[in-house]
Amino acid sequence: MDRLDNTVRPYAWGSPTAIPHLLGVEPTGEPQAEMWMGAHPGAPSRTERGSLVEVIDAHPEAELGKAAVAKFGPRLPFLLKILAAGAPLSLQVHPNLEQAKEGYEDEERRGIPVDAPHRNYKDANHKPELICALTEFDGLCGFRDPVQAADLLAGLGVDSLKPYVDLLHAHPEDAALREVLTAILSADRDEMARAVAEATAAATRLGGAYAPYADIAHHYPGDPGVIAAMLLNHVRLQPGEALFLGAGIPHAYLNGLGVEIMANSDNVLRCGLTPKHVDVPELLRIVRFEASDPGVLRPEASPDGEEVYETPIDEFRLSRYVLPEGAAAHDLTLDTPQILLCTAGSVRAGEHELDPGRSVFVPAGEKAEVSGAGTVFRATVIV
Repeated sequence: MDRLDNTVRPYAWGSPTAIPHLLGVEPTGEPQAEMWMGAHPGAPSRTERGSLVEVIDAHPEAELGKAAVAKFGPRLPFLLKILAAGAPLSLQVHPNLEQAKEGYEDEERRGIPVDAPHRNYKDANHKPELICALTEFDGLCGFRDPVQAADLLAGLGVDSLKPYVDLLHAHPEDAALREVLTAILSADRDEMARAVAEATAAATRLGGAYAPYADIAHHYPGDPGVIAAMLLNHVRLQPGEALFLGAGIPHAYLNGLGVEIMANSDNVLRCGLTPKHVDVPELLRIVRFEASDPGVLRPEASPDGEEVYETPIDEFRLSRYVLPEGAAAHDLTLDTPQILLCTAGSVRAGEHELDPGRSVFVPAGEKAEVSGAGTVFRATVIV
């Protein structure tokens, strides 16, 4: 079992205080957005045996287990994070596995450098993800019913948005959503900036259901993504609740602290709320234009105390244990690789004492006994 030393990524949207507060350290004054736990080559966790990439590369079957290597290859198929949003992240979607392979091969064939700012596909993998709230957590997830979206836009009283309102009423659901999102992202930038400014003023004045969008506009003035965001469901998670984001589902995290797990990929197609590249034609190929309920997940408890967040994905499985004072030790040994993360209290994992924000990697088959009083998240795979 390896104690992990993890990298914190300083993305501009990160909270300067949430991760330091969790870790019990002084803030640096800089944004601290994500702490990565895993073997992603961009920022692999470090152990006393070397980086987790090096540890796994040296003995894949010993670290991951034969079944996991047979199913996913000689790599850890998930990336675990603590995410701290102090400002809205970009409005985005992720491709499915087939789309990712096609897109990656196409960009490789065209000779687009992997680090080019206009590159869409950094790898050939899909990127389903799950976010579990540690604090109250706001996000956008999936399209609203087009009529509800039309009512929200109409309520702003902005004349230049009326064509979008009419389109949302005039077509079948998928055509309406596709046509409106296309029109928003393809509109003249100056005209759209004026429409966003008017919509922002109205949203600020009206408050209530419009308050999240006024806040988004404060961070991204004039961005077409402000209007596109109004097509999506606003969700407020309470601690312990989660969202699963599958392929093609437009989403954005707005603020809050959470545990995030995803397939090990960097593939993102952006819709707005970003200064980065927005490839409208490719985005429209990937987005699933269907209204959906956000589907807030609550963990399902098992007799041994494990609370599982059920998803349709095999590359990761997230669960948690809430250990009361004086509880018996839990045997968490599995034939698959695990990362154990403490988020509250103080727990002991093997020989390692874990305070909030501290984690360990457990090789497949390694004895994993957890005790103490606190909350432990367990990340593993399904084979």
